[in-house]
Amino acid sequence: MSEKAKIEDYTAPAGGWGSVRAVASILTQEEVTLLGSEILLKQNKPGGFMCVSCSWAKPAKPHPFEFCENGAKATAWEITGKTVGPEFFARHTLAELRTWSDHQLEEQGRLTHPMRYDPATDRYVTVSWDDAFRAIGGELNKLDPRSVVMYTSGRASLETSYMYQLFGRMYGTNNFPDSSNMCHESTSVALPEVIGVPVGTVLLEDFDKADCIFFFGQNTTTNSPRMLHPLQKAAQRGVPIITFNPLRERGLERFTNPQNPIQMVLTGGTRISTQYHQLRVGGDGAALLGLCKAVIEADDAAIAGKSPRVLDVAFIEQHTSGFDDFASYCRQASWSDIERSSGLGRADMLAAAKVYASSNAVIANYGMGITQHRHGVETAKMIVNLLLLRGNIGKPGAGISPVRGHSNVQGQRTVGISEKTKLVPLDKLAELYAFEPPRWDGLSTVDACEAIIKQDVKGFISLGGNFLRAVPERSLMEPAWSKLRLSVQIATKLNRTHLVPGTVTYLLPCLGRIEIDRQAGGEQAVSMEDSTTCIHGSRGQRQPIAETLLSEPAIVAGLAKATLRPNPRVDWDAWVGNYALVREAIERTYPDQFKDFNNRLFQPGGFPRPLGARERKWKTPTGKANFTVPKAALNPPQEGNGVFQLMTLRADGQFNTTIYNEDDRFRGVIGGRQVVFMNATDMADLGIKQGDLVRLSTKADDGVERSLGGLQAVAFDIPRYSTAAYYPECNGLIPLWHYAEGSKVPAAKSIPVRISRDMAV
Repeated sequence: MSEKAKIEDYTAPAGGWGSVRAVASILTQEEVTLLGSEILLKQNKPGGFMCVSCSWAKPAKPHPFEFCENGAKATAWEITGKTVGPEFFARHTLAELRTWSDHQLEEQGRLTHPMRYDPATDRYVTVSWDDAFRAIGGELNKLDPRSVVMYTSGRASLETSYMYQLFGRMYGTNNFPDSSNMCHESTSVALPEVIGVPVGTVLLEDFDKADCIFFFGQNTTTNSPRMLHPLQKAAQRGVPIITFNPLRERGLERFTNPQNPIQMVLTGGTRISTQYHQLRVGGDGAALLGLCKAVIEADDAAIAGKSPRVLDVAFIEQHTSGFDDFASYCRQASWSDIERSSGLGRADMLAAAKVYASSNAVIANYGMGITQHRHGVETAKMIVNLLLLRGNIGKPGAGISPVRGHSNVQGQRTVGISEKTKLVPLDKLAELYAFEPPRWDGLSTVDACEAIIKQDVKGFISLGGNFLRAVPERSLMEPAWSKLRLSVQIATKLNRTHLVPGTVTYLLPCLGRIEIDRQAGGEQAVSMEDSTTCIHGSRGQRQPIAETLLSEPAIVAGLAKATLRPNPRVDWDAWVGNYALVREAIERTYPDQFKDFNNRLFQPGGFPRPLGARERKWKTPTGKANFTVPKAALNPPQEGNGVFQLMTLRADGQFNTTIYNEDDRFRGVIGGRQVVFMNATDMADLGIKQGDLVRLSTKADDGVERSLGGLQAVAFDIPRYSTAAYYPECNGLIPLWHYAEGSKVPAAKSIPVRISRDMAV
């Protein structure tokens, strides 16, 4: 068993000297020279490269250092001088490597050669690119396309993603699950129904115009730290920032800008949140109901007192549908039920509603603390309800802002990575490329997992990502994965999924986004979409770590040529030689979204895709924005009697499944990730002391044992009956059927668990 983590108080603000030390540490750890570190000056700059970490917006007038601590970690992680070549795999069997930690695996460095798994030696062995493509194409052509899954993580460029989905559909599959299925699919389901678009409506400049900002279930400190810059500016001009989150996250409390010498000398930092409400895990829907009820009751009182109205009546009458039913529901809901379900007092919700009602332009941000719940779709709609009450969609400084994760996870959907055929212009693809695309809906991530367990999926191609580590139901998924006929992993670094081979397994290393991509037509640029729907160009700046690497577009093209019959409408080699031709194809497929794509590629700040809701044009069945009556906001919590609601979270030293180090300085955890954060009173009730080792066991009656032991109990400021521990370590506790209704997003932020002393250690 590993040593316990060291637990200490961390009282400094986000940013500041802690951030500077963390950046220096990661550069040293990854053996990045001073020359290499200068690449950071080109990060998120016009003509430079877009961060490979989060998808937060990039300003038209960037700061001198337009990167955050996490962005610097992601860059150092990619441009590391360490390599994993044939010699490494000759020394280590996969059985041995499976005993290593996630951090140890990726820390070895960049993959350099295409590899094939050899079951006789339990090792990866070198293979030529041509042989790999030929063998994979041969395997694909033996399989029913319906049995093949083509997964994408959130980093592949728009160009690669477009080529990948076209290859898959020409092959005959619509099985395109992606990382959106595991995070913001709840957004993609909820928002089209109520405002007619699947994405947020806020642009970066709206933060300069807002006079109130809300946060629900989003930790900007670890998920999108550059967002702290516009938040700090807003706070300094007196904008109230109101946060609802079970844990107090440092970046939403105080922030010191490392680029400001005066702030670096002063130790206090800028106060971010003016109100911070620690609701119970899963209490967001009820809290939002309380806010809406308070605003509507204030409007009722204004009518009775013949005072100015609180609601934006003109907006509601002209632009919305369903208000009367929603208002009636809010009036009838009892405050006692709302308090019990939210974990907040009535006074807390009234205080937040009072500020909202007196503000003219409000932005509502939210993250996976909303979407990864059983009722994540409904709760996202509740955020829209709140905004509609005062016309806070479709005007400057206001709107809904789902904060996405990986750097191009939103853009991939824009260019066709979707298992839902209604979201893909199949007729246009058929017209452009003279083939008949499959018309059946494909598998989402949860669907794919179920099919893998049933052995209905035979082949799996992964364009990036660490699928087995990211998904639920690990105890069932890993044994089932080894029964795949074909597993193809396109990656930059070694991860745990690569260590569970199928019958035929290939590991294909690709260029990173920061590396110079030289093709027949010269050095190439790629593009991606940020959280605010703005498209940015990105150009690699560093020499590739190895001459044996291929770009992602080249790998996709190689697979396509080895699998498909020649099609005179698709010149894969020409596309690889000149990515501008791929962008022209994207523009032809989506002319309303990508007009003049190539000429606008490096527009400062990116160019925004057209979005009807920004102009109050509602592409919904009613032709208006829709209020919706919730069904589950007041469901009684499944807690007490020894049951707790577990939320998984990320540490300061990680991004998604990538673990840069095993520290979480903002929560005071040093040198370990096997911890569980608990309310001190709950610990006392269970007879658990600080540092005791405990076991979490999922409360489920389906015959599957799900438990995780050896976790160090840490007393923390978290509501009673709520608890938190790290992702991806806790993913094995999530039943595959425990997902958001309507979107099938795994409900990783509200897992019912029992906690006991770990008697096995």
